[in-house]
Amino acid sequence: MQVAQISTDPQGQGSDVFMEEAALTALRPALFARYNALDSLRYDYPLVLIEGEEVEKPLMPLCHIVDEALRLVAPQGPDGEELRQQVLRLEQRMREKVAAGAEEKLSELWRISVSELVTESGQSAFGPLDQNLDRARQTITLDGRVIGCTEATPGKVLAHVWQSMHLARARKFRYKVDRLVLRLNDILKSDHIKSDEAHSPEALSKSMGLDGDNSIDFGVLSNILHRVRPEDRLPADRVARIKHVLQVLQTQAFFGPGRATYSYPDKAVCYSYVFQSCTEALDAYRDRLPSVIEFSKALAIAEMEVENKYVPDLHDGVFANFDESDLTEEQMAFLPPAMIFLRDGVTESSEISRAYEALACGLPIKVMIQVDDILGPTSPEPPRNSFGAGTARLASMAMGINNAFVVQGSSAHMTRMQDAMVRAMHYGGSAMFSIYSGATKTVPGVPAYILAAAATEARLFPNFSYDPSAGPDLASRFDLSANPQMEKDWPEHTLRYEDPTGVRKEEVVSFTYGDFALADTRYHRFCEAIERKSWSGDMVPFEEWLETSGGSDAIKRAYVQGVDRQDALMRVVVDDKIVAAARRCKDAWNRLQELAGINNSYVLAQLAEERRKREALLAELSSDAASPAAVEPAQPVAEAAQPTAEPQAASEEEDSVAAEVMDDMPWIETSRCTTCNECRQINDQLFGYNENMQAFIADPDAGTYRQLVEAAEGCQVSIIHPGKPRNPAEPDLDDLMERAKPFL
Repeated sequence: MQVAQISTDPQGQGSDVFMEEAALTALRPALFARYNALDSLRYDYPLVLIEGEEVEKPLMPLCHIVDEALRLVAPQGPDGEELRQQVLRLEQRMREKVAAGAEEKLSELWRISVSELVTESGQSAFGPLDQNLDRARQTITLDGRVIGCTEATPGKVLAHVWQSMHLARARKFRYKVDRLVLRLNDILKSDHIKSDEAHSPEALSKSMGLDGDNSIDFGVLSNILHRVRPEDRLPADRVARIKHVLQVLQTQAFFGPGRATYSYPDKAVCYSYVFQSCTEALDAYRDRLPSVIEFSKALAIAEMEVENKYVPDLHDGVFANFDESDLTEEQMAFLPPAMIFLRDGVTESSEISRAYEALACGLPIKVMIQVDDILGPTSPEPPRNSFGAGTARLASMAMGINNAFVVQGSSAHMTRMQDAMVRAMHYGGSAMFSIYSGATKTVPGVPAYILAAAATEARLFPNFSYDPSAGPDLASRFDLSANPQMEKDWPEHTLRYEDPTGVRKEEVVSFTYGDFALADTRYHRFCEAIERKSWSGDMVPFEEWLETSGGSDAIKRAYVQGVDRQDALMRVVVDDKIVAAARRCKDAWNRLQELAGINNSYVLAQLAEERRKREALLAELSSDAASPAAVEPAQPVAEAAQPTAEPQAASEEEDSVAAEVMDDMPWIETSRCTTCNECRQINDQLFGYNENMQAFIADPDAGTYRQLVEAAEGCQVSIIHPGKPRNPAEPDLDDLMERAKPFL
């Protein structure tokens, strides 16, 4: 990855000048400087929307497809290097085309780019370059539209995921309905064969085919068959019922006609299930509800008829009163859900309340809310068609509905969140997708991908999912793992730059709400760029200032690291308005961490109480050991005093040894365990689960000290404490004990 060099002086000389207002508008976070040439980097975009049936993953980055092709055709080492470089050059050409606005299928984009590269190389078609690139293309068995990261990306991705789900559900629907239609037709045909009409001379003549010599008298044959015809015809009411059911199944408009179904001219071939407002979707749901009821009733009757389990006296009354209250979740999940696309800044804010109403009722809808602006305007009153600064909390609020599947993520992490999106689409109930596009109009010069990723890094728009069907508790349902460094308040990164003398330096900095706000021109009036000669000791890094109580030291000034158009590094002091907003953002992130089992306040309180009890117990044991031994009154004082010294000293020594042994033992903060199973994957004899499926040390002698240390380092919530080594002969103990220090 290419990294831009950040200078501390735009002129390359050490002189510092005050920034003018025009320069202030070019401010952006210092960590953005390394991504100035985004199109030359390999990352999750361009994205290929995979087409076809039975697609497991509907989204795949172009670079992953190219890497897999290279793995198959380009051997490691010098022999495959030429082919590898040619294919990577082709990938770069496709990347440039997508960045310029091209949107083609992968096969077509590949063909066009190959043609250009071959022409530029001066080789003829079917030459060495063309053949090499064709070899790589033949290993790619998938195809689909290639898109970039723009303001339209969330809608395109969600529409594609919904369409993939819709096609999969249509296949299942048509298989079941067509099978029932064929079986019901067989029942009617079998009954028709026993009818007078089927035994008429005309019917017999047609069924036998041509009889050129008139050797068969079909009239006589009809009379014979009439005399021997069985009398077990179907009751007329059953025949009528089956015919009505067939008509309903064959003329359904939910998925369109299949091989055994058709559409009447006066009926729609297929309903549309894509809407731009909740109002339209709810109106369509109410209008189509009678058809849903009629179809669900017909489907249930058909399943009973083909098994000959329909009892008129029992079932006629049930189906005569069948209404929407009788619809089951399974029946609703069999039909297509509506897909609603809402967008902040375009859709009226009143649509949000309708969306929550539909979600709360469990209606079969999937709602995508595209957010283009998560900071919101600086004025307290948002426009009518804006969802306001609360857009980043819409998904969190939707989790309170409890039975709705909720997915929140930025467009930069679509591939990382695609498993959750696919599950949400296939979920039988309602679902909400809250997606930040990164296309904020007030952040000029920053690609949508970078801004979307930054929103997740700054905890303004975290990635998470809530799956009501995953289990009975939050540990099963809520997933926060798609966030960087999720155990920390703010992710940390290494900032590399050059000082005024040209010396390269680096420091670890946090990416915070303040850094994100710095990129938005609306918030520049709350920022002040400070020239290097004015840097002073009263300036405090933004993340450190957030840890202090508000207004505890009015002299201190909070700053974030920024760069200008020339990538000159500077400190930008931010106003209390940004500090207050950052504290609210951090608090919201901490609440999500608690839901994920990280720094849960209840667990921490319980753990503190257990530690207090443990310390009290040790103190009590020490106190008991230090008290003088009881002596018999008849003993002389000299004789009683002599033996008490040794038992007291021995008791204190034993208690000290016991305490030291307890400190040396490995242990786990079991009540905080999130059941990630990573420790048990290392050694399931050393680590066990209690009745609540939370980890504890089952047998400290069943594993090595290295396994304890590695489990502690890999624990997402840092609850494993390795203690001291139990085997002094274990290799590399010095290194392992050094690694274990942070967890003791």
